[in-house]
Amino acid sequence: MSDIYDRDLDQNQANHQPLTPLAFLERAATVFPDHIAVVHGSMQISYRDFYRRCRKFASVLAGRGIGRGDTVSVMLANTPAMLEAHYAVPMCGAVLHSMNTRLDAGVIAFQLDHAEAQVLITDTAFSGTISSALDLATLKPLVIDYMDPVFPQPGDRLGSDDYETLLQSGDGDFAWLMPENEWDAITVNYTSGTTGDPKGVVYHHRGACLLAQGNAITASMPKHAVYLWTLPMFHCNGWCFPWTMSAVTGTHICLREVRADAIWAALADYQVTHLCGAPVVMSTILAAPASQKRDLTKPVEFFTAAAPPPESVLSEMRDAGFNVTHLYGLTEVYGPAVVNDWHEEWNQLSAEEQAALKARQGVRYHALEELDVLDPETMKPVPRDGETLGEVMFRGNVVMKGYLKNKQATDDALAGGWFHSGDLAVVYADGYIQLKDRSKDIIISGGENISSIEIEEVLHKHPQVTAAAVVAMPDEKWGETPCAFVELVDDGSVSSADLVDWCRQHMAGFKVPRHIVFEEIVKTSTGKVQKFILRQQAEKLAREQEG
Repeated sequence: MSDIYDRDLDQNQANHQPLTPLAFLERAATVFPDHIAVVHGSMQISYRDFYRRCRKFASVLAGRGIGRGDTVSVMLANTPAMLEAHYAVPMCGAVLHSMNTRLDAGVIAFQLDHAEAQVLITDTAFSGTISSALDLATLKPLVIDYMDPVFPQPGDRLGSDDYETLLQSGDGDFAWLMPENEWDAITVNYTSGTTGDPKGVVYHHRGACLLAQGNAITASMPKHAVYLWTLPMFHCNGWCFPWTMSAVTGTHICLREVRADAIWAALADYQVTHLCGAPVVMSTILAAPASQKRDLTKPVEFFTAAAPPPESVLSEMRDAGFNVTHLYGLTEVYGPAVVNDWHEEWNQLSAEEQAALKARQGVRYHALEELDVLDPETMKPVPRDGETLGEVMFRGNVVMKGYLKNKQATDDALAGGWFHSGDLAVVYADGYIQLKDRSKDIIISGGENISSIEIEEVLHKHPQVTAAAVVAMPDEKWGETPCAFVELVDDGSVSSADLVDWCRQHMAGFKVPRHIVFEEIVKTSTGKVQKFILRQQAEKLAREQEG
């Protein structure tokens, strides 16, 4: 039976609209049309022009028959075209599929086919790999070449259409499409694939809108914030920051390559307020020669994910003018959804005590309704004792729709009304969580997810390898790097360099193990590899190398 607050108070078009981050750009362009939205080298684009460019390209896609439910794939660096794709593609109702620029041709071909891509926008810098991928792919999408107008890149044109030429032919007043339902897909992002082919994680407009706003709250972003793109936009759609910046009418500083000189110049010249990146970005910043470093007029907020940075790095970053905040999340929760929310009184603690607190992943974002560590068997919360292991689980509006065309994986991941992360953690009395292991055996190196299983499969294919096990090895620069333990056939004579070369021939370069140890791999009585022992050995090896 309805109560008085339901009677004659119906939902209608006047009082209910689907949430979408696309509306942020329309507002920014209307209220602050002359404010600079995008900087790319010598190019500066106002919000008025940014909005018109996005509408123009949306009209071009619509004119080619691209609409609701269609997939537009992009292979782009951190350029204006990548930002425009985050708006133009969903503005015509389509779904954006942004690909890791470091992937090999086989994985790219799989993704294009699995996502049923109808259009591929590709930077000429990646034409070699993309050409091979298109040869392997079953589907043949319309190829649109993007040639960077500011930083020209070597590479061949693969299609008959040029991005900028097409854009200029579009309609700047195009009546772009709102989602019919905020549950409509806005993007698809592929995971690294721990036990097989990568899975397509589908985001909806509601989640993208909420996490974009959650970023602004978590990062304490003021109006007209200035964001430096050291984080690849293909990573979970740049953690939704392409949309966040329109919400605060901020300025995107595009950075095609993460170089120390370019970072320091941008920080000073554009008064950057925020940036994100893996620990390797911090190492790059700190390792710059004195001639490249610039004085910062005010603290810069730096958000990092992956393995927590060492106290020495945090101290150096603080001295250099940065305030570092540790985040945690997964592709399935739109990027970061957990933050190490710092308490002011913790600044009075010793360096050792602060380091212990900073090693924790933290508490939920405002945009996430529930975060907990549960016993995966009973689905009950583990004790808040900082010792009892459980699985990190998420529940809320920033959890993915599911895995594209993979019902079983979706059902498994969302079983019991929670998203099962596969990450093992403890919870402290104050509710802060800390990861202790990754049940999926994912290695996070320089912000890139690397499947240990994929490396093991490649090593096993070498004729002189009888067994291989790969674990994460701590690395001050990259956070973690793959370390492979290998057993050879009797009288095997292959060297570490030989196996590294073998891996380079069969996978993307960033996945290749940096350390290979030849020894008998420890196993249980039933033959299961004891990876926790191998991780201990890798940690010891890392300490020895540092010493």
